[in-house]
Amino acid sequence: MTDTWDTIADWYAERLRKGSAMHEFARDILLEQMPDDLTGLRIVDLGCGEGIVARALALRGAGVRGVDLSPRMIAHAWIAEAEHPTGAVYTVDDGCSLATIGDGTADCVTAGLSLNNVVDLKAALAAVERVLLPGGRLVFTIPHPCFEAPGAGWAPETVDDDPPDSRRRRRTVGDYLSEGFWRSGNPEGFRRAGNQHRTLSTYLGALLDQGFALEAIAEPAPPEPLRAEQPLREGLPPFLAATVRREG
Repeated sequence: MTDTWDTIADWYAERLRKGSAMHEFARDILLEQMPDDLTGLRIVDLGCGEGIVARALALRGAGVRGVDLSPRMIAHAWIAEAEHPTGAVYTVDDGCSLATIGDGTADCVTAGLSLNNVVDLKAALAAVERVLLPGGRLVFTIPHPCFEAPGAGWAPETVDDDPPDSRRRRRTVGDYLSEGFWRSGNPEGFRRAGNQHRTLSTYLGALLDQGFALEAIAEPAPPEPLRAEQPLREGLPPFLAATVRREG
């Protein structure tokens, strides 16, 4: 059977419940783009999954609606909310349309590791612009396209400043320019459900074409918990985080 986000939802939710340094890091760098106090703000969390970002936003005082195309992910988000109430609410919806969200009803849209999963980036950004109030912001994280491209991996490599007998494992870039859908062959990998690879210029160009203004961009270094969990990640930013503003 070919995996989807619905078929891996139970495994995914349990993995995050037990603790995933990678996903906690992705959540934290998105939160760093936002004020500590979000009281009174209305936030749509696009591609909310099991709610790891939505819960954190609600605990900062925001009114949060998480949306995800996977009914099973939304079910897990509601389970987590029942166990530890935050006030976040959840709806099954397509990030390419946000059909359950009214025009101009959100102060902010967050997209934690989800724009890389939408099939139609242009449609998703148009939907985000539609639901945002003028001056509203889109805050997102994506797997860093330079290092998480199809075919990326780990291989031993000798570089000029290494001793002659030194062999270290380094990241291989992969097929960076090969845009489109790809699926990890790792049976325990999150991306076995699929992922849309796009270059940095494709993301930035789509944002500019939709009329968004770039406010902040970051490539945070992995913290110690992530380096301990995945030592080979040291020295490489696994994610890109950005904030853009809707003009007008």
